[in-house]
Amino acid sequence: MKIAIMGAMPEEVAPILEKVGEYKVTEYASNKYYEATYNGVELVIAYSKIGKVFSTLTATTMIEKFGCEKLLFSGVAGAVSADLKVGDLIIASSLAQHDLDITAFGHPYGYVPEGKQFIETDKSLREVAKSVASEMGVTVKEGVIVTGDQFVCDLDRKNWIESTFKADALEMEGASVACVCDSLDVPFFILRSISDAADMDASFSFDEFMISSAKTSAEFVMKMVNKLG
Repeated sequence: MKIAIMGAMPEEVAPILEKVGEYKVTEYASNKYYEATYNGVELVIAYSKIGKVFSTLTATTMIEKFGCEKLLFSGVAGAVSADLKVGDLIIASSLAQHDLDITAFGHPYGYVPEGKQFIETDKSLREVAKSVASEMGVTVKEGVIVTGDQFVCDLDRKNWIESTFKADALEMEGASVACVCDSLDVPFFILRSISDAADMDASFSFDEFMISSAKTSAEFVMKMVNKLG
């Protein structure tokens, strides 16, 4: 089995590369892909760069060029739900695009014809994650994560996203990765560690907690790889 592990930023995949130790670097489509074997499992690791377009390109490349059969996304997110605090872990049950708007044509936010407003993640991978959480003695929330090409640090926008999508967390890549994997029939999983509260202090708290949150998320994902091998 070959597993893709994605993050959006170098800081999100650096802890994973540290754990695998040795890897081969392949440059393709203005990005770097790190191929490694970890406990007998073939891995392709990459950070996509921020946003929906780059994450779409990276996820597609990992599946179509490198032949990855499952995709795990490890990274950070902003909390929408008041139940989530900095450092908490959330796994996506489903994802939507909060900045996709063709409501003028009578469609709900986040929906385009022949597409889906919400895309569900792979249930079996979510069950593996719950098993890992139990063994680690950590709590993970399962909920809706929404994606948009904007760093949300506005309380009004945050409240609108929560009420419109019943969202728990938000970020900038997950739903586009979900579209790719859903279309290509590749099981996928999105894990996020909370780095900020998507409010007026978001930019400050993001910088402060991003590295520690990314390490938490990466450690969790690598324990999942052990179970999938």
